[in-house]
Amino acid sequence: MAGGPRRSGERPRERDVMERRRFGNRKIRGGGRSLASAQTYELPSAAKTIEERLVVQALKRCGGDGVPSKSLMREAGVSDKYAFYEALHALKEAGEVTVDKDHWVKLASRSGDMEATLVSLSEKFGFAKPKVGAEDIFIPGSALNGAFVGDEIIVGDLQKRDRGPSGRVKRIVSRSQNPMTGTVHVDEHGARVTPDGAVRFDMQVAPGKLQGAKDGDKVLIAPKMDGRGDWSLCEVRNIFGSGGRARVCADAIIERCGIPTVFPPEVLAQAEGISNMAVTEEDIASRLDLRDWPIFTIDSADAKDLDDAVSAEKTEYGYQLGVHIADVSHYVKAKTPIDGEAYKRGTSVYFADRVIPMLPEALSNGVCSLNAGTDKLTFSALMEFDFEGNMTGYAFHKSVINSKVRGVYSEVNQILAGTAGPELLEKYAPVQESLACTKELADLLGQRAKARGEMDLSSDETKFVLDENGVCIDLLPRTTGEAEQLIEQLMIAANIAAAKASLDAEVPFLYRVHERPQPDRVVELYELLDKLGIPCKELKKGEPTTLDFAAVLDRVKGSPRGPLVNQRILRTMEKAKYNHKELGHFGLALGEYSHFTSPIRRYPDTSIHRILTDLVGGVDKETIRRRYRVFAEESAAESSKNEVRAVTGERDAEDCYMAEYMRAHLGEHHVGVISGVTPKGVFVKLQNNAEGFISLSDFENCDFEFDGEICHKDHRSGRVLMMGDELAIIVAAADVATGRIDFMPEEA
Repeated sequence: MAGGPRRSGERPRERDVMERRRFGNRKIRGGGRSLASAQTYELPSAAKTIEERLVVQALKRCGGDGVPSKSLMREAGVSDKYAFYEALHALKEAGEVTVDKDHWVKLASRSGDMEATLVSLSEKFGFAKPKVGAEDIFIPGSALNGAFVGDEIIVGDLQKRDRGPSGRVKRIVSRSQNPMTGTVHVDEHGARVTPDGAVRFDMQVAPGKLQGAKDGDKVLIAPKMDGRGDWSLCEVRNIFGSGGRARVCADAIIERCGIPTVFPPEVLAQAEGISNMAVTEEDIASRLDLRDWPIFTIDSADAKDLDDAVSAEKTEYGYQLGVHIADVSHYVKAKTPIDGEAYKRGTSVYFADRVIPMLPEALSNGVCSLNAGTDKLTFSALMEFDFEGNMTGYAFHKSVINSKVRGVYSEVNQILAGTAGPELLEKYAPVQESLACTKELADLLGQRAKARGEMDLSSDETKFVLDENGVCIDLLPRTTGEAEQLIEQLMIAANIAAAKASLDAEVPFLYRVHERPQPDRVVELYELLDKLGIPCKELKKGEPTTLDFAAVLDRVKGSPRGPLVNQRILRTMEKAKYNHKELGHFGLALGEYSHFTSPIRRYPDTSIHRILTDLVGGVDKETIRRRYRVFAEESAAESSKNEVRAVTGERDAEDCYMAEYMRAHLGEHHVGVISGVTPKGVFVKLQNNAEGFISLSDFENCDFEFDGEICHKDHRSGRVLMMGDELAIIVAAADVATGRIDFMPEEA
């Protein structure tokens, strides 16, 4: 589980208390303020009931359409801003009120109606996702009342059905502002567009609204109602280019997902001014000076935004680890143009042919990047471990470093494997002991992670090789070596320390949470694996632990069905997200976890740095709570939303690049593994991670029957198409515009 640490965790409370030991008489070199003093702060009192009552009464006077929060405070007659927002937060937590992204407040509905978003639309029905919990709601076409995908709606007349709840759209709260893209098709009947995403039918292009688009072009469209009130028409607003090119499709995906790509002029101007800021003697005097430490970075060879560096040494009691992170919060101040843009973006987004950064390159690749041989401002997590890898103490310091080596994963892997030549050994000589110590400690941390049950889940990441024209010419698996695993373990340690610091200090914070999987999904997984003949008795008991899932994964590791089991367990898990409450991380088997280590590319990390800056700077706890309680909640929610947006865009673009590659290999013969079974056919995944569909109609002289879950059986020959089995295929078709790949069976 690589990347800026991953998923998971239960909360073993006794162990957590035991690990909250401080440094005691052992000291970390240098000055700076430890977080130990943060334990003296006290919690503020809860919001007063009278203020909650005043807010509710004011909302009732204002009617049901809602009111801006600032106006509501005046209407309620609450003069204390902090008390008002505490009351509003308490009411929101209790489900008494709703607050939208524009800070309009409404009383929550008590009539059984549900706030929802229309998430899918076919010609004769749609599905709505409720704002809070519950499963998707089926809505017949006659009950849509003009709603379109992305609209915020009120769903009423809810009824239970065998396949789930159904209802009707009672009111459209707000129309979707999401861009919509699709592929143009022109024939003798006119022009139509096949929309991308959640609209499941073609839309006719209104007369005179094709704007010169040609057959096969990717376009931006605006949906239109016809005379009957159906969303059957559209007009072309922009032409991206040929839908047969993955790069063009990526442009459309970025537009459809609403991923910001252009920095406003005021943001670029501010970034340019900041990029000229040098590290001053005043900066150095106010920070922990670590410039003499054997600190180094390890990243990919083409990385330019180096936001983490490490160092380690043996001590009398074990190990001292330093994780030194670019001090982005020093440069990106709250409520500035750069901060507002970073909040809106939430994360850097990575495509095969480009990176869309969260921060302007003048910051991400310049003043914030921890380039070797240059004084850089950092935020250091200094941790101590005993010889068994137990964290025995930690402190956070504003620091200044000068990285001694710009490490590269492939080079460090050679050093660790003992295959490095004299030139590489000379390059890494300044940090030789520090590197060896980090490896030793990382191995201990990895052993502890495995012992507590951290799941060794791989996500089948693919490296896309493009030619000079941006066309995908190869698909390669992303490999993880010892250097990557080393950095992973050290970053996880710093993220754990950050979460512990916030909980010890009792201040608002953002956590990376991964909740326990839903029981019904675990039951489905158990039944699936059991039918496949994979031993998984651990999953049959109530609420299996992370260690139980890890045991199943270990059992199939290296086997033909290993990737399938890995994929199915991933699907069973909840999605990791950010939260202002610590809910644990199930996949990592951790009770306390956060994201501290990547503020250049993740806004939640920047948020955490801002809070910790106040904490180590001596700001009193009451002020920190008042300053960041609402901010932490809103930043966590916005960051989670933007992360989903980024991941959706990245995955959709990957499908297009895979189709582009496979299109150049039509007619080739391969052997893959059946990765999915549907009533109409099977999905087959190749070793290069390309996945294609085979229709049952492509199997000659067969009469298959679907068992409803894992296989098709041919009544004539007895042939079985079983999930997890190998199948020889021929590449039949690849549509870049939709990312769809089709295979045919290689019949003997």
